Parts: sequence; C-alpha cells; structure tokens
Amino acid sequence: MKNKNFKIIKRFGPSVLKVRIPISIVNKLNKYIDDVVKSKTKFNRLDYGENLVGDVSQEFRLEKKIMKVTGWENFIKSSVKRWLEIETNKKVKKINVMNSWVVRQFKNEYNPTHWHGGHIAGAGFLKVPKDLGLHVQKKRNKEYRGGSLQLIHGSRMFLNHSTLNIKPVVGDFYFFPNYLMHSVFPFKKSLEERRSISFNAKIDQSIYNVYE
Repeated sequence: MKNKNFKIIKRFGPSVLKVRIPISIVNKLNKYIDDVVKSKTKFNRLDYGENLVGDVSQEFRLEKKIMKVTGWENFIKSSVKRWLEIETNKKVKKINVMNSWVVRQFKNEYNPTHWHGGHIAGAGFLKVPKDLGLHVQKKRNKEYRGGSLQLIHGSRMFLNHSTLNIKPVVGDFYFFPNYLMHSVFPFKKSLEERRSISFNAKIDQSIYNVYE
C-alpha cells in the first residue's frame, strides 16, 4: 500500500559511501601490483605487514607517485569531498591521504576485527575469485560470507542489525569513518586471490571534531 505519510528514516549509525572505482584505475593498480609481486626487492621495501593486523599472504603500501599517476589519490579525494559536503553541508578544504595499501588474501586467510587511524578510511576490491563460495551455494540455500567484508557498529538490538555484510565485487569501494570496526572472513576451496585496497586520510579538524 502506497502512503505518502509513510517514511522510513535511517539516520542512526555512521554514514557509509559506496562508489565504483573507474575500470581504468583498477587496471593500472592491478598492473602495478603484479609488477611489485614479481620483484622481491621492491616488495620487501614496500612490505606493510607489520603495521596491519591481517593474517594474510601479502600486505604492502602504495608509493605516493603511483597513487598520483594511476588516479587513485584523486579518486579518493574527489569521492571523500563530495560525500562529506553532502553529509555535513560544510566545505571540505583539507584531504590528506596518509597512506594506502594492498592486501593479497588467499584460501583460509582472514582479517580480524579492527579500525583505522586518521579520520576517513575505506576498503574496496581489485580482484575477486571467480569460484568464491560456489561449493557452499550448491549445498545450502544460505548466504555465504567467506571473503566478505563486514562493517560493524553498536550491538544487535531491535531494529538494529549492527553489521553490514558486503560481498566483494571488483571495482566496488566503500568509504567510512576511521572508527567504524570491520573485518574480512576467510574463504575456502578457491585457490585464486582476493585483492583489496584500503587507505587512511585526514580532513579538516573543524569538520571531523563535532564536539568543538
């Protein structure tokens, strides 16, 4: 039944922005990453594993120049600017991308619940196994969460699920405030790589600090 007086408002909880990464940027990043993987010297120099919590095969940071020439840094800044100006109705003057890194995840590996530094963070997908979850889907009529990104906020209550499960799709990217907890589930069977990319950034303190 249609009713103009019936409106569901979902205002509580952190804002999350979903954006598609342009395929040209996805391809440039993947080519760069494949080159890094082939070079042991380069990978050792960029290794970021000790700074991150994931139990995964490889984690390495992106070089600043690569973030610029691939268009990745501009994609982050333009997306964050538009998102925050819509949400806060304030002009964003400062967006400092502190760091960005790649996570190469394979069978049985995972990323435990954690949160980021800075003010704004995000995670998205550059490669996803073609057979992710197929063995489970054939056996059960049940959502398979292996390899999924889960965003977490608050606790399970009436009309509040507290989690958002995100199935990885190449090119999908999610922006969220740094304090939003999240994790990545392990996946089984597939021998292919799940490749994700993340970042931390700082914005105008006057916008981030709502208590001023």
